[in-house]
Amino acid sequence: QVQLVESGGGLVQTGGSLTLSCAASGRTPSSYAMGWFRQAPGKERQFVATISYNIKNTYYADWVKGRFTISRDNAKNTVTLQLNSLRPDDTAVYYCAAGRPGPRVVLITAYDYWGRGTQVTVSS
Repeated sequence: QVQLVESGGGLVQTGGSLTLSCAASGRTPSSYAMGWFRQAPGKERQFVATISYNIKNTYYADWVKGRFTISRDNAKNTVTLQLNSLRPDDTAVYYCAAGRPGPRVVLITAYDYWGRGTQVTVSS
């Protein structure tokens, strides 16, 4: 079993930045990819970014447009999402996920483990 715990959320103004962290415990296979999703109230959970284990290939949702950066430190069992140039429509609960999604990296059903999320609120 793998446990994921997100942290780093908070309240920021438009244009500000936050660094979200996901700490993994338990057994995380080397083949596991890590991803970030977000969900605003009343909306569907949407894909943000994913990163592979060894070569650390990254893939982002088109709407990110260079504002976010995903990274991982396998020695520390952590994954980070750097949020820059934040806007009010970035307000959501951000979730960390782990699994072996293969080519289905944008689908929530392709991941096996999820954290409880961390709230990001961006004021105008």
